[in-house]
Amino acid sequence: MKTTINNSDLHFEHKQWESELAFWNDELKTFNDRLGELAARWTDKDVLKQLEHYQNEFILHGNVIEDLQEAIEKHELNIANHESSLDIKMTKTHLDVRNEMEAERQIYIDLKKEFFKFLSKYM
Repeated sequence: MKTTINNSDLHFEHKQWESELAFWNDELKTFNDRLGELAARWTDKDVLKQLEHYQNEFILHGNVIEDLQEAIEKHELNIANHESSLDIKMTKTHLDVRNEMEAERQIYIDLKKEFFKFLSKYM
């Protein structure tokens, strides 16, 4: 049996991902604000080292967000050039982006948990 994946289904998933990535970007801005507040309060070298660690993590995560946004946009343009369904290669591309989103989602969740523990200790 041949399964057909409709472009509208993929488009819907893209919109969900785009919303999630936009939310992460907003959260990262808030997290960076918290880092600024902590940097103004603390002079302890260990705390400042941890602040720098989180700052670097947030920069890296921001870069991943940009990469995912670009991949989604590129794939969305490819979808627009096909009438109703995709070939195997394009479907694989979609599944690859889905896997990247799922992996990054878990990394981000873990980072947030770690950061919130840090905040509760030093805020």
